[in-house]
Amino acid sequence: MFRLITQPSQKDEENDSSQDTKVSELRAAIGPLSGRSLQYCTDACLRRYLEARNWNVDKAKKMLEETLQWRSTYKPEEIRWHEVAHVGENGLVSIADFRDRFGRTVLIMRPGMQKTTAGEGNLRHLVYLVENAILNLPEGQEQMTWLIDYTGWSLNTNVPIKVARDISYVLQNHYPERLGLIVQYNPPRIFEAFWKVVKYFVDAKTFQKIKFVYPKHKDSEEVMKSNFDAENLPSEFGGKASLNYDHEEFSRLMAPEDVKTAKFWGSDCKTTQVGAEVSPEPTS
Repeated sequence: MFRLITQPSQKDEENDSSQDTKVSELRAAIGPLSGRSLQYCTDACLRRYLEARNWNVDKAKKMLEETLQWRSTYKPEEIRWHEVAHVGENGLVSIADFRDRFGRTVLIMRPGMQKTTAGEGNLRHLVYLVENAILNLPEGQEQMTWLIDYTGWSLNTNVPIKVARDISYVLQNHYPERLGLIVQYNPPRIFEAFWKVVKYFVDAKTFQKIKFVYPKHKDSEEVMKSNFDAENLPSEFGGKASLNYDHEEFSRLMAPEDVKTAKFWGSDCKTTQVGAEVSPEPTS
């Protein structure tokens, strides 16, 4: 297959130049940075915050400063698997062993597996996985995809509204432009009551990336076909692969991932044996 390669137009070049200027303005506006804040604020990062705020430097500056404050206190890069593993032992949220057609890391969420109402635990577990997913994005790709399977979901197993609101706030305000697609797969009708509340916490730009997908619906099948290879896609989402979450195996995979995270952020990490799992933890 041949792909037509075109030269960038004058308008494209002007837009790139204008965006580069905005990035420089934002960098100047936030002032000198050091340590992990400096490492976090790459040009690509600044572009995401500017895009999230329609290239308004003042609004992007406010958003970025709030994120830097959050990261300095919450320290998402220091969360380790052994601290949050208990939340996901039933496969509530996990990182898939495949990517979508655009090379995006895929997170699989199964809210029907929700067993705990510990809001902070849910948030830390999700933040840990999002940080790991970002760290493993291929070069040139900045976004991830979420697949949400509603098998077994009911109002009795859903995440409490306050927790859902807190999660939505953190993802939208501290991980801007990281979401490429959310597939809500075959949600039951009772989900509509929950969604009517939750959707008010979702901004318009994010809302457009949320797709409700139902089996044997032509439009839904097209969404899945255009974004996923059926050979990799679990049968729960209309594909041909199997989705068998093995918590011990996933925990073993997360051990070297924690080492990678520690190395990336410039902190030491040692590996310790915790029960049947090998879990890394930061050294003092």
